[in-house]
Amino acid sequence: MDDPRALGRPSRRVLLRAGVSAAAGGLILGRWPGAMAAETRRLVSFPEKTDLILLATRPPELETPMAYFDRAITPNEAFFVRYHVFPIPTSVDLDRWRLEIKGEVGRPLKLSMAELTGKFPKVSVTAVNQCSGNSRARFAPRVLGVQWGDGAMGNAVWTGARLSDLLKAASVKASGVDVTFNGLDAPAFPTVPDFVKALGVSRIMNDPDVIVAYEMNGQRLPMLNGFPLRLIVPGWYGVYWVKHLFEITVLRKPFENYWTKPAYRVPDTPCGCVEPGTTPRATVPITRMTVRSFIASPVSGTRVAVGQAVTLRGIAFDGGYGIREVLVSEDGGEVWRRATLGADLGRYSFREWSTTWTPDHPGPARLMVRAVNGIGESQGTQPLWNPTGYLRNVVEHIDLVVG
Repeated sequence: MDDPRALGRPSRRVLLRAGVSAAAGGLILGRWPGAMAAETRRLVSFPEKTDLILLATRPPELETPMAYFDRAITPNEAFFVRYHVFPIPTSVDLDRWRLEIKGEVGRPLKLSMAELTGKFPKVSVTAVNQCSGNSRARFAPRVLGVQWGDGAMGNAVWTGARLSDLLKAASVKASGVDVTFNGLDAPAFPTVPDFVKALGVSRIMNDPDVIVAYEMNGQRLPMLNGFPLRLIVPGWYGVYWVKHLFEITVLRKPFENYWTKPAYRVPDTPCGCVEPGTTPRATVPITRMTVRSFIASPVSGTRVAVGQAVTLRGIAFDGGYGIREVLVSEDGGEVWRRATLGADLGRYSFREWSTTWTPDHPGPARLMVRAVNGIGESQGTQPLWNPTGYLRNVVEHIDLVVG
């Protein structure tokens, strides 16, 4: 068989085969913006994307502006982009692309997109995809890594096939322990470890919401968000959501590589944190997302009038228990009042919230928000620190000018 990675290598040809159009078939990205230092936070437009905040270009790291988080569903064109290795695929030929399932299985499979969409039940899950380093730029003392603001997150309706159905079709063996996932993005140099992640067989077989998605908000996946297929692990951080998926391997022993150890781990403490500047004695992998909530509108720095009602809007989410309530404070956290929750789109989704606030005197005003999930978890007033800049879930705020 041809090298599967060749399907995702940069090409000058627009690969639109198998009788499909640009909206549903092979896809190629256009010209890339020039290199730009991550600290500038300049807005750029990549193919299929609206203006996003540029943090890096090789590989592309694009952040969603906060204005898009006043609603539950993040538009595809505004959805953040995160990669670990470069180069990344800029074209995929669906005539040649296959999803291979191998390893500890009784019936190895090589599935075309037509087989995925035609032979397996089509299911959907609304879920937040969030980079584990979201808000890393706000850590103090600062830590290494991509200096994300708060926009390395998004919420979408993901549609595809249940991963458990695929493993059942391949007759996964009882000897299977871990399942690895590999995408078409591959490092240019052998010294850079390939980005491969894993889930336990039991985790997959007992969770019907873990899927391989070929649609996002009713459209085919954008190239920069994983076309033609990506893994969806609701409730867990986006590092597990492997993009451009082409290979699934069932192993008979636990999987470890650079991207599982030492990377993507936090201190083995109840809070996943340590005192700033210290080194944890032991670490564990990151998995489930923490509780978070944001005020998206108005944006921080907005000037508002005394005596005029201001509508506050935002979102809240967690790792799968669902949001029970959202609370807002205008007096530094002394008094909290409930906001009105929007529609419940599922326990893994953003939950919209809104309320009104009427300033009664001129001057600076700080508005704070916190959420409580279904098992009572919330956010603290002091940010927790770890040396990798993961798991932020502090009470967030905006500062307005009244008068």
